[in-house]
Amino acid sequence: MASIRKRGDSYKITVSNGYDTSGKQIRETTTFTPDSNMTEKQNKKALEHFAYEFEEKVRNGSYLSGEKINLKDFSEKWLKEYATQQLEKTTVTFYKQSLDQKILPALGHIKLAKLQPMHLQSFYNNLLEDGIRMDGKKGGYSPATIKKYHAIISSILSTAIQWQVIDKNPCDRVTPPRNKNITDDVKHFTLEQTERFLYALEMDYTTEYKAHSRKDDTGKRYTVPAYTETRSIPTQFKILYQIAVYGGLRRGELVALKWDDIDFENNTINITKAMGYTGSETYEKAPKTRSSIRVIKIPKPIMEQLRKYKKEQQELRLSLGDQWQGENHLFIQWNGKQMHIATPYHTFKDIIAKYNKTVTDESQQLPSIPLHGLRHTSATLLISENVDVRTVSARLGHSQTSTTMNIYAHSLKEMDQKASDALDNLIKFKAK
Repeated sequence: MASIRKRGDSYKITVSNGYDTSGKQIRETTTFTPDSNMTEKQNKKALEHFAYEFEEKVRNGSYLSGEKINLKDFSEKWLKEYATQQLEKTTVTFYKQSLDQKILPALGHIKLAKLQPMHLQSFYNNLLEDGIRMDGKKGGYSPATIKKYHAIISSILSTAIQWQVIDKNPCDRVTPPRNKNITDDVKHFTLEQTERFLYALEMDYTTEYKAHSRKDDTGKRYTVPAYTETRSIPTQFKILYQIAVYGGLRRGELVALKWDDIDFENNTINITKAMGYTGSETYEKAPKTRSSIRVIKIPKPIMEQLRKYKKEQQELRLSLGDQWQGENHLFIQWNGKQMHIATPYHTFKDIIAKYNKTVTDESQQLPSIPLHGLRHTSATLLISENVDVRTVSARLGHSQTSTTMNIYAHSLKEMDQKASDALDNLIKFKAK
């Protein structure tokens, strides 16, 4: 039976757990702190229930002690019993990689109860040092990456508190490094750059191929002379990036689109799903948040192009016959199968590179923003046109307007300055 002793404002609970190899009795202990919002009678009942549960855990072997289990062993249990049940596959994959490659080699041997803020601070400082990166790049890891590691460790230790393995989370007393050179802006196209990018989608590009050798069907080699080839951007990529700009969709949402999601009559797109990628597996999932399930309006000219593209895809399907393997997706591979989630990024970068080669004036070239920058472009252009934050937030599928305001704080500041200037021009104030 559990032994309960009052110690100051709390209670120490001790349970016998057999004997070790030397014959010494093993005792497991934990602490119960009464709830100040409960009556004395309620706390007494809660204490008895807590002591009973603790004793049962010790008896059946499910009790974990922060004094005995290290971060490595607990993180494995956390991944199996919490993360894989509660988190997205892509998130779990990133957590596993981060734990195996960086966190556990440095901190995995430390018992949870012995893990101190000093250990974490030293770990974060070490990640900033030159030569620590696994990709061979100069300098240490970015504060943004270290912040992600901090979040992983904190999540694991928060669960350890909930499971009554430890009492405190040392992450609460550590501040990960901050980026001293961080800007308030996000990477996106300006209005002029957006217009140039949309123009770039309509251009023809010439590629020069050097002379090279090939093998024929018999294995005999022959020489292919140098030649040039002019091609336009395939229709589906024009449509994909236009929807990204005009609709602000995430990459996974774009690739997941099916023709059933397109309402030609009302010029809307219904966003109900997204694609995830773990590095070895592509899978369909629910959008990022509940608010991400949304219906957005798309300009009529884009919808007209969608109609033409649908007809083009139907003609492709007929030409392929039995080779067609499609499942009604908008964006596809050569045989109709859903486009790989990595394809839009690589093609986007390729288009920017090709366009920039046609421009001699560097100031007129397109910046190499990430694909997600098209989503940021959509939002910042809307804000610059005085569209209210609530509408922008709903269009992007953010769960809260505060998320939108935090991401696009720089654009909102610019609009605030424009508002101030407008009032200054409107109201001619003269100081006495």
